[in-house]
Amino acid sequence: MLILGLQGSPRKKGNTNFLLSTFLQAAEQRGAVTRSVHVAERNILPCKEYVVCEKKGYCPIDDDMASEIYGLLRQAEVVMLASPIFFYNMTSQLKALVDRCQTFWARKYRLKLSDPLKPTRRGVLLGVGATQGKNLFEGMQLTAKYFFDAIDARYASSLLYRGIEGAKDLANHPTVRQDVEQAVEELLAPFAARKKVLFLCRQNAGRSQMAGAFAQHLAGEKLDVATGGSRPADKLNPDMVSAMAERKIDLAFRTPQGVEAALANGRPDVIVTMGCSEECPAVPGALHQEWDVPDPSGQPIETMRRARDEIESRVKKLITTLGG
Repeated sequence: MLILGLQGSPRKKGNTNFLLSTFLQAAEQRGAVTRSVHVAERNILPCKEYVVCEKKGYCPIDDDMASEIYGLLRQAEVVMLASPIFFYNMTSQLKALVDRCQTFWARKYRLKLSDPLKPTRRGVLLGVGATQGKNLFEGMQLTAKYFFDAIDARYASSLLYRGIEGAKDLANHPTVRQDVEQAVEELLAPFAARKKVLFLCRQNAGRSQMAGAFAQHLAGEKLDVATGGSRPADKLNPDMVSAMAERKIDLAFRTPQGVEAALANGRPDVIVTMGCSEECPAVPGALHQEWDVPDPSGQPIETMRRARDEIESRVKKLITTLGG
């Protein structure tokens, strides 16, 4: 699973970064894959209320949200907001990122689509503030609540520290490391026993993506799912995205990846290939299945729908076989 940390402080070596880094390191020690984004270094323009997202589900602004952040938010199973308090809320840099996620809100509430990782995605808030006021974090917590809802994440937990002003105050805090260890353990424990399933096809633009999405949607609590392709395409097949949207499953912002990238995060328990068995590697100890699902790319949309329905049926049988 990927844990994405969004570091909102303009300081690269301050208390917020210390807290986020400590959390991510503890998660890595338990087998998670982590990614930290220093938001202040990214080109993220503020929302300009073009309203295109509410009609088409995409933001027309061409910046790092479009090229990087939207995709990472869809890939991650845990999304972490980390920020110091600026006027009783998160920093403007992080708030700009949050505002631009109106795109996800529109896809969820206007277009009625659901991300496949919705059953398992979690949101975590990390915050530090200089004063001791009891209402210090209320504004940031409310913003985080609605942000996590928009990206199809359940608000799982928060670690919030008052009276943190000096550069080393949090590193010298008497309980911070223990707090982090406990929070990480509680966050990841439900996923520890999941079986790893890898779906492979040639381009990772159609069949394997549909299989992965159905597996996440139907049994994400029991299966850690990855997909890949022996010859990955540059982008997803738009007919596939449309066919899955007919089932209210949202595959926007996903990107094809190669087999090596799919295998980089640990040996799978099960590998399912569709049309690439001769090109995709055998992994010792893994259960292998070959699904005879014809490649629907370049065919009429009805062919894509038939492939979608067959893959859904096969995924359900696989889940039953694995005890899901």
